[in-house]
This record gives sequence, structure tokens and C-alpha cells, in this order.
Amino acid sequence: MAKKTTQTKTFILRVDSETMSALEAWAADEFRSTNGQLQWIITEALRKSGRLPKKRTAKADEEGKP
Repeated sequence: MAKKTTQTKTFILRVDSETMSALEAWAADEFRSTNGQLQWIITEALRKSGRLPKKRTAKADEEGKP
């Protein structure tokens, strides 16, 4: 199985303590780290708004299509 290679960038996020507590509880409920939960929330929001680029399929890669 091919390893997923993505670049990640680091940034600082400031949130109030109530929001952080709610986020930590939500992450724990879904067996994710707080960072993983934030990544999931952001990815879902981008996907729902149509702002994520469409994923290329293996078949398109083989055919040389973008």
C-alpha cells in the first residue's frame, strides 16, 4: 500500500478556554487527538464548501489526465 505523502504546515491558533474544552471533549468522543479533530473539522468545512481540489484517481494518473 502506497504511503500518503502530504506536506503539513505549522501555525499557532488561539482559542478561548471554553472552546478548547469543548474541542478536546469532542476529539475524545471520536477517539482523535485535538489536532486531528481540528484537521477533520477544517477538511469537512472545505469539502462542504467545494473549496478542496478534486482528488485524482489512479486511473486518471495512468491515463495522464489531470
